[in-house]
Amino acid sequence: MKISIISVFPEFHQSINALSIIGKAVQQGLVSFDFIRFSDLCEPKERIDEPTCGPGAGMILKPVVVQKAIELAEQRWGQGFKVFFSPHGTVLTQPILRQYAAQFFAQSNQPALSGYPVEALAKTDVSKGMSVNHLILVCGRYEGIDERVERHYADALISIGDYVLMGGDLPAQVFLEGLLRLLPGVIGNQESVEQESFESAFLDHPHYGLPAEWNGMKIPDVLRSGNHAAIDAWRKDAAAKRTVHNRFDWFVRAQPNPPSIALAKKFIPVHYVAVMHTQVIIKGGTVGQTSIPSIDIHDIARACASYGIKNFFIVSPLLDQQKIVATFMEFWLSADGAKYNENRHQAISSIRPVLSYQEMIDLIVREEGQEPLIVCTSARNVEHKQHIDYFSQKIVWSQEKPVLFLFGTGQGLSDELVQKSDFVLAPIEGLTDYNHLSVRSAVSIILDRWLGLSPRLGSSKKAPVS
Repeated sequence: MKISIISVFPEFHQSINALSIIGKAVQQGLVSFDFIRFSDLCEPKERIDEPTCGPGAGMILKPVVVQKAIELAEQRWGQGFKVFFSPHGTVLTQPILRQYAAQFFAQSNQPALSGYPVEALAKTDVSKGMSVNHLILVCGRYEGIDERVERHYADALISIGDYVLMGGDLPAQVFLEGLLRLLPGVIGNQESVEQESFESAFLDHPHYGLPAEWNGMKIPDVLRSGNHAAIDAWRKDAAAKRTVHNRFDWFVRAQPNPPSIALAKKFIPVHYVAVMHTQVIIKGGTVGQTSIPSIDIHDIARACASYGIKNFFIVSPLLDQQKIVATFMEFWLSADGAKYNENRHQAISSIRPVLSYQEMIDLIVREEGQEPLIVCTSARNVEHKQHIDYFSQKIVWSQEKPVLFLFGTGQGLSDELVQKSDFVLAPIEGLTDYNHLSVRSAVSIILDRWLGLSPRLGSSKKAPVS
């Protein structure tokens, strides 16, 4: 494969590309490089940049200089697939690198990587369907590259993360190393590549080397047992636990299959949901009780079933309200209810009506052997010692305790309940200042943000297990 790198500082790339796996790929004849310096395409003393149009500071590469550089690259090695690096590009991930690798290396007479058929790329935004024998990396500098140049030339716009660098040179190297390590023959042990972090729904498992004890910390005994089956099981569990607790955001985006989901659930603490119809703020700002609408029972129970909630507690000291709940549940838990709608029967079976907050806590303690961590929800910005957001699973789950999400009715939970909680979850916000969701809507949104998967187009839980 031929790779042209266009840069203000080509010597930066020349030195790095002589080392490590990229240098190895060059030595093996798997890849060839051409380096083009922007300033070599200007007249003596002519600048490669000019001020950006409009008020404000900043310089931008001249469109004609970028044009000349790309034309020179294609004059030497033919039409190329042009990658620009920009903050508004697609954020680089391992699946995206895999897609590029399948496209580039298969069409460069290299074997396609298993599991990534080139035909599937026609349905993605990875490329424009062109043959890829020549890759051109365009490294911007200063304020970047003229928008018209990107629009005209770029086959792909890549970002390596949400932070600011001096230019596109480091992103180009990140892209290049991530890509070339997938080129067959560059990494000697292909199994090592396939088992790396971000190659599946789970990150890599922890690794250890001798000595057996270092600074008072020992290697897990199983790794020195010689029992390969036990070691494999330990590694799978360790990888799943590490991913669930540290990078749940990766797991939910990684299209996990049913076995991966089942394994992950081993390390997600048991979750409960409680809707409080007592100790809540009612009109006038006083603390009191609210009634229990049947539609809330239906919808919240179904949301809890969808996201794997163990029990949905309905908390109210009002006996007439509890009778309504009991009558409702009596039908849906009966044989007639199951026959009428099995899915509704399943959802309703998780409901636990209780008379008080303390009764609920006591039930959880008897079931789990320890008190739950309480996550309070509120539409208001309330004062509390520990606020969390929808990406705070690590903070909560690392404590390895059951988790109870507390939802208020009326105008929200009382200050007493808020302060009893271990955490306060950030309020749900949209693009307006309207903030008056029903409790059933709030439960569904929060559970989806906290425990929901993020499927992409074309993914399916029924896909073959690799």
